[in-house]
Amino acid sequence: MIDGTATHVDAAAAIWAEATARRDGEADVAALELARPIIQRVLDSSPRAFLPVALARDDAAVAFAAVAPVEETGERDAEVHYLGVAPLWWGRGVGSFLLKGVMGELKVRGFAQARLSVYADNPAALRLYERMGWQVYGVGKIHPRSGRIEREYRLVL
Repeated sequence: MIDGTATHVDAAAAIWAEATARRDGEADVAALELARPIIQRVLDSSPRAFLPVALARDDAAVAFAAVAPVEETGERDAEVHYLGVAPLWWGRGVGSFLLKGVMGELKVRGFAQARLSVYADNPAALRLYERMGWQVYGVGKIHPRSGRIEREYRLVL
């Protein structure tokens, strides 16, 4: 895992677009020009934001997480805004590897707690987070754009 803040934004955006389309059963994958700002917005939100990237042996990015502090907590907490694995790498443990690295990096960076939101109809992601010790927090909420139910998860670091 590396922190690819500057060099891997496009790779993360491409993974996000492909994984989101596959997860949602969409034939069209968002163009890089549409996906890049989604990742960049997280990184621009704070000087403490970061973009850990998992690389294959050929140095190709295969997974990423876009992470930033939560302002209203005095930046004691961090939010994993996006975690994506390239579909060709699904089921190979890359998500677990990356999430474990993110959790370690959050501790090193002095965060007390982490949070993330995930669609309730994404069983693979739910299993991953629960297996890694994340706990459901509160009740599900309807995502304003998709209309799908999201669950919030939290982890005390």
